[in-house]
Amino acid sequence: MSWINNIRPKIRGLLTTKRELPDNLWVKCPDTGQMVFYKDLEANQFVIPGSNHHMRMDAQKRLQHLFDDGEYQKVPVREVPQDPLKFRDGKRYVDRLKAAKNETQLDDAVLVGEGRLDGQEVVAAVQDFRFMAGSLGMAAGEAVIAGMLRAVEKAAPFILFAASGGARMQEGILSLMQMPRTTIAVQMLREARLPYIVVLTDPTTGGVTASYAMLGDIHIAEPGALICFAGPRVIQQTIREQLPEGFQKAEYLLAHGMVDMVVHRHHLRDTLARLCRLLTGNPAVTHAARAVAARAVERGYLNGSIVAGDTIETLARSYGDVMEPGPAEDGDSRDSARS
Repeated sequence: MSWINNIRPKIRGLLTTKRELPDNLWVKCPDTGQMVFYKDLEANQFVIPGSNHHMRMDAQKRLQHLFDDGEYQKVPVREVPQDPLKFRDGKRYVDRLKAAKNETQLDDAVLVGEGRLDGQEVVAAVQDFRFMAGSLGMAAGEAVIAGMLRAVEKAAPFILFAASGGARMQEGILSLMQMPRTTIAVQMLREARLPYIVVLTDPTTGGVTASYAMLGDIHIAEPGALICFAGPRVIQQTIREQLPEGFQKAEYLLAHGMVDMVVHRHHLRDTLARLCRLLTGNPAVTHAARAVAARAVERGYLNGSIVAGDTIETLARSYGDVMEPGPAEDGDSRDSARS
C-alpha cells in the first residue's frame, strides 16, 4: 500500500495550493472604480473603455504605438556619472537607480527612438514616469539633448512625450542645470527650422514644465492630464483659497490658452503625422491646408516656416478629433489682487 502513501501528499497539494495570479491581471479605473482586464486595457492603448480615463503608458509602448509597424531604432545616449553627489537618504541613490532599471528595463527616465511616422522620418523621446517619477537628472537631460541633436542631424521633426514629477533631488544643482542645457538644444532645433512638438501627459510638473516641456512649437495634451509647475495642493495651501474645479488639468489649460490642443490617445498618432507633414512642407499636405498657410504669410513664423496659428487649428479641427476650447466659467478666474 506504499503507493497510497506516495500519492496522498500530491492530492493534498492539489486541494490546498492556491494558484498565483499576476498582480496586474485587473486594473481599477481611478475615476469610476471600474475593473478592467489588463489585456483589454492594453489593446485599447491603456484608455479605460467606460470612463475614457487615460492611464499612464510606459516608454516602450509609447514608441511602439507612435512609429509605423511599431518599429524604431534606439538613439544612443552618452553615459554620465551615476551618483555624482554620493547621495543617500533612507536609501542609497545607486540602489534606487538599480531598482528602477530592473523594474523598467530602461537606462534612465527618458527613452529616445527614431523611425517613421506615416512614412516620414521623425525622432521621438518619451519620459517614463515609472523611473523615479520621470524625474529630470543628468542622464535624462542628456537623452533629451541627444534626441534633439539627432533630429537636427537627420533634418527630422522632434516629438517629446513629457511625464515627470520635476527635477531629481538626488543630483542637486546638476539636475537643475539640465533645464538651460535642454533649452539650448531646443534653440538648435529652431535654428535648423525643424518642428518641435510636445505631448503633455499625466503628470507633467516641476522643472520639466519650467523648461523644455513648454518650449515646443505646438503643445498637445492628453485628456485629464495634470500639467503644472507647483501642484494644486501646494498652491491652495499657499494662497489659502479654494481652487476652481479641474484646475491645472488639460481641459482647463486649453480653455485658458496654455495648450494648443487636447487630443484623445486614439487620435494622437494621426494628429502628430499630419502636423509633421504640415510643418515640414511635405507635398502630402492637403490643398486646403496649403491655402490657409499661403494666407498666413504676413501673420508670423514658426521655427522659420511661414505658418500661422490658425493654420494648425483649421487642419486639426477639420478632422474632428481635437477638443474645442470653451469659455472660462465665472468661478475659474480669481481676483489678481487677492492672489
